[in-house]
Amino acid sequence: MKNKLFKKDIAVLECLKSSDVPLGSWNLVEKLENRGMSVSSATIGRILSSLESKGFVKKNGHSGRIITREGLEALSNVKLMDKIKQHSETLEQMVTSTALDDYILVLQARKAIERETARLAAQNITDAELAAMEETLNEQSRRHAAGESIAGNDISFHWAIARASRNKVLEALYLMMFSYGQQTTIFEYIRKQVNAVYMSSHLEVFAALKAHDPCGAEECMMKHMDNLIKDVVCYWDMFYEQDED
Repeated sequence: MKNKLFKKDIAVLECLKSSDVPLGSWNLVEKLENRGMSVSSATIGRILSSLESKGFVKKNGHSGRIITREGLEALSNVKLMDKIKQHSETLEQMVTSTALDDYILVLQARKAIERETARLAAQNITDAELAAMEETLNEQSRRHAAGESIAGNDISFHWAIARASRNKVLEALYLMMFSYGQQTTIFEYIRKQVNAVYMSSHLEVFAALKAHDPCGAEECMMKHMDNLIKDVVCYWDMFYEQDED
């Protein structure tokens, strides 16, 4: 990759970013040594030339180099990717066989509860609630297209259905089931690993609610929950195959 940054490149950019004055090769050698990195002046020179060719640093007269706006953006992107990688690794460590087993049990319980909340919601949902739910789905679609997390929209959608059921006991049971082993970020991670298609099930449920079709809403919700269970089982199979390898 043309603009790929290596560890020493990143260290040099960080030094330039934190400095109030331009830095030359010898200044950077000293600063990197303070970071526990032993790098020669010649190596620093090659790194600076490479970074300059990418537009990440520029000369400031004869006093040294400074980081550019492009360099700051590149450094920010590296930090962001590191955070994403760390988060992904943390999620992967958290998704153990025990957690997956719990997920399936909870999803089965949610299926029993949410088929009924969907049926009742189709009977009781108001136009205002439908409009709010449609906006939630639109936002979910926008966030999905932008590659952003849709976990929050997922919570809003299912909770809105539980509220629209007008059954406080079922709503409380849904919230209890949802909180028990249903961390949305982990679940979202699992579904991404199996390339699950997410929006279609929500849209089908919404269409049945909008049509005030209790049987259709119940059927669509059951199909949705079955797909969620299938995704977890699929990931579980992948998890064990990798473990055996």
